[in-house]
Amino acid sequence: MKSKILLWLMAGVLIFSFLLSGCHEEEKEKTESPKTESQQTEIREEDTEESEETMMKVQIKDQFFTAELEKNPGAEAFAELLKEGPVTIQMNDYAGFEKVGSLGKSLPTQNRQTTTQPGDIVLYNGDQIVAFYGSNSWSYTRLGRIDDLTGWAEAKALGNGSVEVTFSAE
Repeated sequence: MKSKILLWLMAGVLIFSFLLSGCHEEEKEKTESPKTESQQTEIREEDTEESEETMMKVQIKDQFFTAELEKNPGAEAFAELLKEGPVTIQMNDYAGFEKVGSLGKSLPTQNRQTTTQPGDIVLYNGDQIVAFYGSNSWSYTRLGRIDDLTGWAEAKALGNGSVEVTFSAE
């Protein structure tokens, strides 16, 4: 009987301590000093910078597309490369759903298992740019996505066989 009472007492103390620890955090939040106007402005500016989209142009023959770049090390390195000037890649058809071509240099990868959609632009093996007009599941580093797919998958843009694609900073 004594052991049951001791067990219930210990359980009660444990529950009470958990409840108290939650109250402590609330009190801490209440006692934090309010942010000054300049601190609030800095926070708003940081949020704006983070939410700014980085865009690129994609040219295939006489058609131009825009793509929003992802926020990852590979896409950021690709954006820096494009700031140096346009990058033109000879891209070949692969399996009837993508065009793939060598970038000629390696970029940082952050590969994730991905199911691509038409308009996705990804990095494969760190040095291959892949533009999708179909769908595939594989491990890629996402670079960007075409905003408006009008004409993207049609023969007049990607065509059959190989095609020259120019990527540039917007």
